[in-house]
Parts: sequence; structure tokens; C-alpha cells
Amino acid sequence: MKLTEVVRQLNLRYRSAHGLPRRPLPPLIFMTDPARTPDVRRAARALPAGSAIVLRHYDDPNRRALAAALAALTRTLSLRLLIAADARLAAEVGADGIHLPEAMASAARALRWRPDWIVTTAAHSWPALINAAHAGADAALLSPVFATANHPDAGPLGPWRFAVLAARAPLPVYALGGIDGRNAQRLLSSEAVGIAAVAALAGGGGGPINRLG
Repeated sequence: MKLTEVVRQLNLRYRSAHGLPRRPLPPLIFMTDPARTPDVRRAARALPAGSAIVLRHYDDPNRRALAAALAALTRTLSLRLLIAADARLAAEVGADGIHLPEAMASAARALRWRPDWIVTTAAHSWPALINAAHAGADAALLSPVFATANHPDAGPLGPWRFAVLAARAPLPVYALGGIDGRNAQRLLSSEAVGIAAVAALAGGGGGPINRLG
């Protein structure tokens, strides 16, 4: 089963069970990484419309220029752009929101001065999910679900524990970490609102479709 089809099913099931979230959430999120996603623009063009991109590239000296280029590209492709950990840059380029690392999750409420923004946070545990919800985040990206090269020392949650946490969480939860077209369908029984991925989407690994959501 293709990654995009799993994402579609998850998102439809979530909306059926929970209704529409307070802000429209993309079913699929592409997380950029300088080492594993060198051609961000190419990956963006392969994403299904309705997806989102989280621009990390924290230490890239050309991050501002890349953010501006992605903002323009995502508008033409009906994608959404979230800037990681930099509200000023997100506002400057006209991004659709911001993604906060787990340590910055408490700042989510302060970002509500932009009511149109999507605000997501990283989470690696149940307390982090609670903190994200209390801070007013729209969704949390819970990881790692499967073993991942990005965090080789982090023990994966596995699909069963992820499903338990996602079902109990007081906010929408995305699955992140080691997810690809081979193992994504193991998440179909969970209440995830969608999937976030890095390498699986770097070259359009999910396969383009007309629209998600």
C-alpha cells in the first residue's frame, strides 16, 4: 500500500471519529533535513496537494533564502509551509505556521497572535503530548515510531504504543520516525491524524496523487 493511501485513510478516519480539528491540518508532512533531503524543491514538487513542509535546515546559512523560495513554491503547489523554531522568519516569508521542537513547546500559546497559523510541536513521550496540548498547539509530531537513522539511540515506540498514546492524547497526533511505504500500513489501526516523514518523501517516495484530505 502506498504511503499516500495510508495517509488518506488515517486522515479520513480521524475526521470521522473526532470531527474537523480547530484548524485544517495537512494529512502528510515532509520534514526537511540537510543531510537526507538535499533537494527540497524537488521533493516539494512531488508532494500531493494539501501536504505540508516543515523547513528545518537550522544551521543553513541560506535558510532565509530557502524559506522565501519554498513559500513561493508552496503557494503555487497548494502546499503549506511551516518554519521550524523561527516565528520571525515564518512571518517574514508569509509561511502558514511554525513547528516547535519539544523543548520550545510551551511557546505555542504565545504564537496565537497569528490566529491563521498552524502550530505543531515535536513530542517524544506522554508528558510531552500533555505539555503540547496545554500550550495550545494544534498538533504534535510523536516520534520515533520506528527505528530511524536520525536518532539511532532512541528506542522506537512501535506501532502499538504509538496507537495507545495517539488515542489518549488531548490533541491531534502525527506519526513520525522511520516511516515508509512498507511499514506505514501498520499504523492504520491508530488514531493518528496523519504521517510526517523525512527520507521517505525526499524524492517523492509517497507517490503523487491529485489531492489529500
